[in-house]
Amino acid sequence: MPAGPSWPEAAALVLLALALLITLCRHLWALRWSLSRDRASALPLPKGSMGWPFFGETLHWLLQGSRFHSSRRERYGNVFKTHLLGRPVVRVTGAENIRKILLGEHTLVSAQWPQSTHIILGSHTLLSSTGDLHRQRRKILARVFSRAALESYLPRIQKVVSWELRGWCMEPGSIAVYSSAKTLTFRIAARILLGLRLEEKQFKDLAKTFEQLVENLFSLPLNIPFSGLRKGIKARDILHKFMEKAIQEKLQRNNPEDHSDALDFIMNSAKEHGKEFTMQELKESAIELIFAAFFTTASASTSLILLLLKHPSVIEKIRQELMSHEWYQQSECCPAGPCLDTLTIQSRDREKPLSRPMANDIQKEQSQPPAPVEEDSLQPSAVLEPTVPRSSPGPQLPAPPGQSCHCPADISLEKLSRLRYLDCVIKEVLRVLPPVSGGYRTALQTFELDGYQIPKGWSVMYSIRDTHETAAVYQSPPGSFDPERFGAGRPEAAGRFHYIPFGGGARSCIGKELAQAILKLLAIELVSTARWELASPGYPRMQTVPIVHPVNDGLQLYFHPLQPSQGHEA
Repeated sequence: MPAGPSWPEAAALVLLALALLITLCRHLWALRWSLSRDRASALPLPKGSMGWPFFGETLHWLLQGSRFHSSRRERYGNVFKTHLLGRPVVRVTGAENIRKILLGEHTLVSAQWPQSTHIILGSHTLLSSTGDLHRQRRKILARVFSRAALESYLPRIQKVVSWELRGWCMEPGSIAVYSSAKTLTFRIAARILLGLRLEEKQFKDLAKTFEQLVENLFSLPLNIPFSGLRKGIKARDILHKFMEKAIQEKLQRNNPEDHSDALDFIMNSAKEHGKEFTMQELKESAIELIFAAFFTTASASTSLILLLLKHPSVIEKIRQELMSHEWYQQSECCPAGPCLDTLTIQSRDREKPLSRPMANDIQKEQSQPPAPVEEDSLQPSAVLEPTVPRSSPGPQLPAPPGQSCHCPADISLEKLSRLRYLDCVIKEVLRVLPPVSGGYRTALQTFELDGYQIPKGWSVMYSIRDTHETAAVYQSPPGSFDPERFGAGRPEAAGRFHYIPFGGGARSCIGKELAQAILKLLAIELVSTARWELASPGYPRMQTVPIVHPVNDGLQLYFHPLQPSQGHEA
């Protein structure tokens, strides 16, 4: 009787059979998606790979990051198919392709968010709305970002930005820029958009809770103990409880003349459109406003600081423009922080001007400057508690006797619009490092894109970053930092969908004007009052998913107050 195969031969046969089985499964998986094309359309499916059965190319996507999309774009073109997170996806790049998607909202495509996002943020949000309901809610929320509303926010935003930046300059060690930018943007959202009056400890607790909510927005839809969704729901419930109390206090005031924050604008706008918001709708709208303003503006602020650091000549040009508009005089008397005339510290029994302390005063007091006081806050006479001690990096210059600061107290959108070069800088920052790399949609019907069919029900992922990087309209290399590309007379300034940091169409960012104003005010304060340098050997790597930010909060910088003589140096 012939002897059976040896152990090595048997193992080889098993491995061969396994390899054949895997290959067969992969071919059947690819065939399954080839057969899913819409037979009513003669157009082919986009080129690309659907990866492995069930997993698709998800593992490659997670491991390769942005390189995943760029390598496949180079191989397959501006429109290619893949399979991510359990769904067939068409990845799209290019101005004309994205134009069709963004303008096709409610007809060709519909916004797509994970189930966990809808559960945590709620059903009464702009994000969760579609069709006529989305249009109605957008009209109501538009009042929050109207020109009149923005004008009322600007002076208070400037005050908060000045106060935060002065704290950075007073820090003896390095600053983690992304974390600090998130603190800044959350303070703006909470104090100015929502009008909340918070003690500093309460502010930090609320910010921590909100960050927990955001971190779990994109989690598995499993509401079980210790799951991401359960943590997000817990954070949401804490925020809703706080917001309900704050809203009730606002409603009890019942002052028809008091409508200077976003909640006031929302309630008044809803009434004008024949709708009365419920408490649940107000709570969800408040959380959505913070969500919209928090991470994206913090990301853009971090990118602004990073790119200005890399390009000192741009800083000097901004300073020259500020001097030509007589905005730069403040640096001569407020070298390290906000105007002495604009900030006050409020205690239980008195109110006194807040001035920049001298170095020896700081050593005695060992305290951070108090947070700026808002007149329109919800909780009157709240006392700010001392926070982490800070010390001064060096002697500071008080305002000369008899001379007050020249901070533009009458700051306005019209005056900001005169700063043409600064506007170009902000646009270029958002082009090079758009906070959000792209967006998701679901095909409502089969349609054509770049010669291919996009089947009904498939996901469509459009890329903002790739479109910015590959647009042929740019005269200078798209990879370079060139604010002048948005100057008058350049073709880059004339197009529309090759530059889409705020998206476009029916779901374009409703708060884009506010975001740009915040970035401009931050840039003005930075170049007027501070200088900054790396605290690490090199620049950090930037992560692009889900939002652009330094890996491991790796942008560590030293901030120093700008002395008067330094203001005119490159």
